[in-house]
Amino acid sequence: MITLSKSKRTLLSVAALSLAISFSGLSNAQSPKIEEGFDYRILPVAQPVESKGKVEVIEFFWYGCPHCYDFEPELSAWIKRQPKDVTFRRVPVAFRDDFMPHSQLFYALEAMGKGEAMNEKVMYAMHKENKRLMTENEIADWVASQGIDRNTFLATYRSFAVVAKARAARQMADAYRIDGVPTIVMQGRYVTSPSIAGTKAKAISVMDYLEQKIRKDKFK
Repeated sequence: MITLSKSKRTLLSVAALSLAISFSGLSNAQSPKIEEGFDYRILPVAQPVESKGKVEVIEFFWYGCPHCYDFEPELSAWIKRQPKDVTFRRVPVAFRDDFMPHSQLFYALEAMGKGEAMNEKVMYAMHKENKRLMTENEIADWVASQGIDRNTFLATYRSFAVVAKARAARQMADAYRIDGVPTIVMQGRYVTSPSIAGTKAKAISVMDYLEQKIRKDKFK
């Protein structure tokens, strides 16, 4: 049997402890601390969720927002890797009356079953092709250029259901205290965004953290 002297055992113990501390520091460096009040905030009044036993994620956005367009690739990648217990939906925000046509555009496309396919195209048109899409005619002309029947779209765009949803979205943004976009709200109470977290990558990390927290708290 090979034995070590007491002094050698002490040296090895110190070395092992140093190595453990080193790995711990590396781990902390790779996983920055996420703190309430810095990386996310909690709504003073929690809002109801649509599905029980699910992690509800809402993105409040505006088609014309350059930051929303910039965040879209990271957000889309995050959505694609979520399990079935995560629900995601977008809510358009109209901070001014002249932005309401964009909210109606969103809900009209959704009502026609074309929202998922067209949302990215709308943002590309506005941010890369300099399309303003601020009036009904501008919107209808652009939609028609995408192969959608103009009259069918306009009938949907002007419908009571679509106008009501656009107005409800504005009221919802007020209830959630949305003062900027893009803003992510999880489980009706946790709020984060690239501007709150500091970067797009940190915002995604915060969303992962909150997702696990919500599950741990049994979807509360």
